Order: sequence, then structure tokens, then C-alpha cells
Amino acid sequence: MVSLNLKSSLLFVASALGALVSAVPNPGTVTGNIAVHDPTLCRDGSGKYWLFSTGPGIEIRTSTDRIAWTLVGAVFPNGAATWTNEYTGKNNGDLWAPDCYYQNGELLLYYAASSFGSQKSAIFLAKSSSGNPGTWSNLGLVTATTPSNDYNAIDANLVIDNGQWYLSLGSFWTGIKLININSSTGKPSSSSLTSLARRTAAGGAIEASSIYKNGNFFYLFTSWDKCCSGTSSTYNIRVGRSSSVNGPYVDKSGVALTSGGGTLVLGSHDAIIGPGGQDVYTDADGPILVYHHYTSSGSSLGINRLDFSSGWPVVV
Repeated sequence: MVSLNLKSSLLFVASALGALVSAVPNPGTVTGNIAVHDPTLCRDGSGKYWLFSTGPGIEIRTSTDRIAWTLVGAVFPNGAATWTNEYTGKNNGDLWAPDCYYQNGELLLYYAASSFGSQKSAIFLAKSSSGNPGTWSNLGLVTATTPSNDYNAIDANLVIDNGQWYLSLGSFWTGIKLININSSTGKPSSSSLTSLARRTAAGGAIEASSIYKNGNFFYLFTSWDKCCSGTSSTYNIRVGRSSSVNGPYVDKSGVALTSGGGTLVLGSHDAIIGPGGQDVYTDADGPILVYHHYTSSGSSLGINRLDFSSGWPVVV
């Protein structure tokens, strides 16, 4: 009887330890106005955090500690972004998936205009020295697609390596692409297009690319599957890596991302449903994964640190 009890106890301890090892951390604490989609994070020279997200005019939130967030307005208030109406089919400036970058005292913001299921899409660029609502200058069209293209010009992400600028983009169709960007204009420097990742499964559901360099590798994060359906969402975050920003990218099993590869970084767990629409940012405490997810209360901001010590990003 003693040996059986001991065996049962050891099995229980082993099971508990296994659960602890495999458990996925919940998002870090965030408070205030945190109902976002497709968030992107920047920090200005004063240390203030800026969070931009999908919505009419592109929503702006600020924080001093990366925890408490205040909605302060929109990049383009009151439907001011009229140049996007031909792509959105609306007049309220309903704009998607911004990507921000802070340099030389200015905030740069790439953003997309489209409608669900359409390739009539465009990516635009804006800048502001303060970041405040209504202070943003429209720098115009960056790139666009029509149904004659085999990819979709939304979900832009700027990556800078050794002074060279690149923009990844794409959603569904033939997946994620990379274009070279002129650092002076923020616009394409050539018409060349490099394919980085593609899926044929799940209707080709891959989007929201974010390229992040850590050590000797570039990591290509993407969102897979179904977004924007509340607690029915199946969004999840995947990754591959390459020694070159241009690829080829492979997942942890060595499968090329252009052949449907992608190692899971974060999926639904506990009460956290459909994480995706991610951005990856370097803060004082290291690499940060910023994303949206759903709970029974609606959409919410998620922030976790990433640990790359194994050579692959792990949510902590």
C-alpha cells in the first residue's frame, strides 16, 4: 500500500511539473482602454508609449508605463483621410493594421486601406513630430494592389537593417512579400518583390507579418487562420527564421515558410482566444510581443516578453 501511494504521489508530481512546463503565460497586466485590433507599439524620446490600432482614423492610445492605457483620439479624426475612401468604400477613414516607427524625433506610421476579402488595397505613410491626434502629415501612397495582382497590399511592417529599409506586407492569396524602401522617402526604391511566406491550407490564411532581428537571425512572425470573430476566432501567431531579411525562412522543423511552414508561438489558451495581429518591439526589458486577443468581454490588448535564448522565440 505504501509503495502504491508513493507511486501515485510521484505520478502526480510529474504531471504537475509537466503542466507547469507546458503552461502558456497569460498576457502581462494592462489596464484602461485596451479594446484594440492589430496593435503596434512605439516609444518616443520622452519615454511615452504610443499604441496605434485598426479603427476609424487609426486609434491612438498612450501610456507612461506600458500598463495603463488611455485612448487619446485618432491619427486622422472625423474622416479626414479622404484619400483612402476609394479603397475602403467608406467615408469614415476605417483604416487597418498600422505599423509605427520612431526616429529622429518623429513618428512614422504605415497603414492600410481596404475592405474584407478585397485586393483593391493600398498602404499609405504618415508622420508626426508629436504623435497627437490631428498633427499627422499625409505622405501619400506607398504601394497598392488590384484583383490583377496575386497578393494583397495590407499589413505593412517596416524593418531596418544596417541602414537599409524594407517593408513586409501581404494577406492571404500568395502570402507575405518584401519590398525595398528608400529611407529618404519611405516609399519603394524598386519594383522588385520577394516572396517570404505562403500557405495553401486554410484558404491561404496568413497575414500580419512582422520581421524582428535577434542575434544572427531575422524572425518572421505571421498570424494564421481566422481573425476578428470574437471568441470564435482561431487566429494564432507563427514564426520562422532566416540569416537574411530576404529569406529563405524556415520553421523549427526546417519547413520553408514558402511551403506552409511556421512554428507556433502563441495560440488560444485558457481564456485567451485568437491571439494575432502582432507587432514585435524592443523595449528596455527586451523583446516585446504586442497583439490582440479575445475574451468573453471582447477584444483586448496583449503584451508579453519574448525569450530568444533557445534560438526561437518563447512567450514569457
